[in-house]
Amino acid sequence: MLTTHLEFIPEHDAELFAAVPAAPAVFLLRGQDAQSEPYVSKTANLRRRLQRLLGVPTEHSKKLNLRDRVRTVEYTPTGSDFESGFLLYRLLRTAFPQTYANRLRFRFAPLVKMHMENQYPRASITTRLGRLNGRSLYYGPFASRTAAEKFANDSLDFFKMRRCVEDLNPDPKFPGCIYSEMKMCLAPCFKGCSDEEYAGEVARVQAYFDSNGASLVREIAAARDAASANLEFENAAAQHARLEKLKPTLSQLPEIVHRIDRLAAVAVQPSPLSGCVAFFRVDRGRISGPGHFPIQAAEHTKSQSMESRVQEALAAIPVAEGLTAMETMEHLAILRRWFYRGSRVGEIFFADDKGALPLRRLVRGISRVYRGEKPEATTAEPSPHPA
Repeated sequence: MLTTHLEFIPEHDAELFAAVPAAPAVFLLRGQDAQSEPYVSKTANLRRRLQRLLGVPTEHSKKLNLRDRVRTVEYTPTGSDFESGFLLYRLLRTAFPQTYANRLRFRFAPLVKMHMENQYPRASITTRLGRLNGRSLYYGPFASRTAAEKFANDSLDFFKMRRCVEDLNPDPKFPGCIYSEMKMCLAPCFKGCSDEEYAGEVARVQAYFDSNGASLVREIAAARDAASANLEFENAAAQHARLEKLKPTLSQLPEIVHRIDRLAAVAVQPSPLSGCVAFFRVDRGRISGPGHFPIQAAEHTKSQSMESRVQEALAAIPVAEGLTAMETMEHLAILRRWFYRGSRVGEIFFADDKGALPLRRLVRGISRVYRGEKPEATTAEPSPHPA
């Protein structure tokens, strides 16, 4: 996993310090005993960090010093904090399979869950993924639980799917709840609708979440236009008011929020290799990479377009397969932590609902990351058909 292995001999420490780069890296220190616990960390300056850990200790210093214990130094240079964090996660998971999560202090990403396995599906907020081959659907990741709850509640105001959490046993004698009295729920609890009608409403909610709101925008816009064509101006005005009410709800939706089993993207990061950027693939919410992409084409690829070179480079990165639900949650936590930072290095580009990446935008983003320029301005609001 780590690319460089060096032997540490205290009497020749200057040779090792000169050999390692004064650059960001993830590293591991081992002692003579193969069964002893290694020291694993990341740093912004590997040479300085090793000099502190392995140099001659100063008298009465309380700083950690491993000079007399370490015999092997392993490291991999990294080009960004995202790369360092992801590599550190993989390394700690291998070295400390029982305690790595506590060391990394994971905060799992809040998600909107559609309980499709329930006879009468509903939505809730969770930070846990269920069985990956189960029927439930998950949408996210959101910055916080509060943000996820607000988006879900504001969205469900446009539908009549139930909000209650109980497993229902429909009984016509049941009095219902405040949502049914306000005509905001089809009330399957007392057979206020047929099972087919409720399933149809659930399908509308799923289409809304799947399309980041675009399906409802199209639905309301079509109803407004039809009412206007039929000279039903009051109805048309009411539909237009609904459309205006929907816009603030969709504007709070970050670009990263997708159905998790369809979350596909490419994160472009600075590379530790000269003349390159680093690609990280995101497939079904799982991160793989890095793949290092040279900005200048090699002799045998000079006839290729930049877009085709990018596609080849991405195809060469092995997709993360066979991950458990817990591992997927961990990858989403890493992705969320980086994406929602106030200031982040690198850019990310998401595939559309057909799995196609915005290659032109991606190529421009590669140039910006390579040159260290600011990312392009993006709006949180999705781009469904305009009103």
